[in-house]
Amino acid sequence: MQDDLVQKIKGDPNYHKLVKVRSTFGWWLTAAMMVVYYGYILLIAFNKEFLASKTGAGVMTWGMPIGLFVIVFTVVVTGIYVSRANKQFDDLTAAIAKRVQA
Repeated sequence: MQDDLVQKIKGDPNYHKLVKVRSTFGWWLTAAMMVVYYGYILLIAFNKEFLASKTGAGVMTWGMPIGLFVIVFTVVVTGIYVSRANKQFDDLTAAIAKRVQA
C-alpha cells in the first residue's frame, strides 16, 4: 500500500514542480547566506584593521554593525523562506495530497 502511495506522489506533476521550485529557491537563499557569512569571516581574517576602525567620533567600530547585519540578514532570509513556504509550497503540497487521496 505504501509503495502505491509513493508512486502516486512521484507521478504527480505538482510534486515535480514543488521539488524543483523549492530546491532552486533553497539553493539561492543558501548561496546568499554563504556569501554574507563567509564574506564576514574573510573580512575578519584578512582585514581586521577595517573592522577595528571607528565609525565616527564615538567608540563603535565597523565590526559591530557588519556583525549585526549578518545576524539580521539570517533572520530576513529565514522569514523570506517561511513566507514563500506558507504561500506557494503549502499550496502545492495540499494539491498533491488532494490529488493522491482522490
